[in-house]
Order: sequence, then structure tokens, then C-alpha cells
Amino acid sequence: MREWRFLIAENRGTLMALLLFLAMFAVYVTNHPAGFTANVVQTAANKGVILALIAMAQAMVVLTAGIDLSVGMIFILCNCLGSHLLGGQPWQIALGVVAVLATGLACGAVNGLIVIVGRLQPIVTTIATGAVFFGIALWLRPYPGTTPDFAADLADAFTGKLFGVVPASLAFLAAVVLVVWVPFSRSTIGRAAYAVGSNDMAAYMSGMPVRRARFAAFALGGLLAALAGLFLTFFTYSGEASLANGDNYTLFSIAAVVLGGVSLYGGRGSAIGAVFGALAFRAIGDLLFVFDLDPLWQPLFQGLVLALAVTVGAARLFRIRNRLDMFS
Repeated sequence: MREWRFLIAENRGTLMALLLFLAMFAVYVTNHPAGFTANVVQTAANKGVILALIAMAQAMVVLTAGIDLSVGMIFILCNCLGSHLLGGQPWQIALGVVAVLATGLACGAVNGLIVIVGRLQPIVTTIATGAVFFGIALWLRPYPGTTPDFAADLADAFTGKLFGVVPASLAFLAAVVLVVWVPFSRSTIGRAAYAVGSNDMAAYMSGMPVRRARFAAFALGGLLAALAGLFLTFFTYSGEASLANGDNYTLFSIAAVVLGGVSLYGGRGSAIGAVFGALAFRAIGDLLFVFDLDPLWQPLFQGLVLALAVTVGAARLFRIRNRLDMFS
């Protein structure tokens, strides 16, 4: 019984995000004109998975008590690059996918190296690198477009339905969690990332690989952002260097991380919670659509949700008497 209580307490944020998502999605499908159908779930899943991947990328860095404000621009850069490379023969498409993922990984690695070697604050570093990444994206795609022989069959496979029922995007998201997050969280580097977020100096004095943990968090964050950019290319069949989309997804990823129970002070939470937080945040937009809220009011409402999410994430500070209580 005590073990169950410990697990529930440890994963309280993830469970609350899951319950919030289920409640909001139930309201959404109940009020949707088409009701609860495979097509409705597929559309919602395709939109939600993009934000979920970016939220996972943000969570990686936030767990180390950092923040990545370039994650949206890596996402946009990889979308633009994918729109150029995902065409031709199957081997060319495969190389294109590898190139896109390698680009995201390299962008995250650059962020990590600057933070570690240059000893700069992550927020300052990623603002600067984000501008560079967007500049490259704009150079690649000054106008929205795609390659003439775009891999539509591959895109349909990732955004369609498995067995005519299960959204392939959700299966893809589950595979990413199992292949990327689960091994990382259970590895020495993953445990060191939690320790760094909880207390950087204590982790260093304990002999943990602090630098490698930070570098891995940023690099994997870039890889996950690249997966999101790749999925956006599959979803839209095109690439676009949209500054608004990059900024919005960066802000939404922070909201999703907090809604998923990941502490902005680091060392607490999980990428799985960030996934449910992202799905819950995306469900808010779907509800605004279903209830036909005036588009002029939608950004205001989402901004209020973002502010509330950040406030809830920081509320724990008002219940502690000293900083040691944060790690108890």
C-alpha cells in the first residue's frame, strides 16, 4: 500500500494531466457534430502529437533546471528542411529523414555545447541560437512549398489510421516515448539529469556526469523537435518558415510541460507528463473550435491558460519554509 501511495505521489502531475486531458477530450467529442468517430480522433491526434513531441523536447531541458527557447525554431527549421528532402526514390527519402533528424540533433548539441563550454544561461543561449535557426529556415523556405515528388505515401502512413481505427500518430508517439524517453530516464545520464535539476552542486560533488547530462538533455531535445518538424511535414505536405508558429509552439511547450507536472525549477516530473499536458493544452484549442468562440478571443483565452499553468507550477514555492523543503 505504501508503494502505491509513493508512486501516486511521485506521478501526481502526470496523473492530473491525464485526467484533465480525458475530461476535456470527453467534452470535445460529446459536443462535436460528428461525435466520437475514428476520423475525429485521428484529426485531434495528428494535431496533438506535434505539440506533444515539442513538449517532450522542452521537458528534457527543463528537468535540468534549464529552458530551451529555440525548440520552436528547431521545429520550424526541420519542417522546412524536410519539405526539400522528403522526395524521390525510397533510399533518397530515407536519407532525407536521417538528415532531418541529424539536423535537429546537431542544433540541440550546439545549444548544449554553448551552455556547457561557454557557461552561458540556457535562456540567453537559446534565444540567440533560435534566431540563427529561424534564419536558416527562412533561407531554405522564403515561401511555403514542397518538393515536387513529395513522399505522400509515407506521410499518409504516419498520419492515417492503423487497422482503420487507431491513429498512426499515436502509435508513433508511443514508440518515441519507448525508444527515447524510457531508456534515457532509466540510464545513468537520465538520473544525473534529475540530480542536476534538483541540485547542480550536489550532483557535481557526488561525482555524477553533470556535463554529459546537460548535453544529452539538449541534444535529445533537438532530436525530438526534429521529429515534430518531420511530422508537421507529413501532416501538411509542405514546409513554411513561420515565425509565429515557432514562437507559439515554444510558448505552448512550456505550458504543456507545467500542465504535465514538470517543475520549472528542475528535477521533478517526466516527459510522459509533458505529453499528457500537451494533449490537454491542445484539447483546449479544440474546445474553443467546438463551442465556436470568436477567433479574436482565442489567443486571449489560451494566454490566460498559459499564465495559469505557469502560476500553478510555481505555487509550490508558497508552501515551503526554506529551499531544502523543495527536495524533500
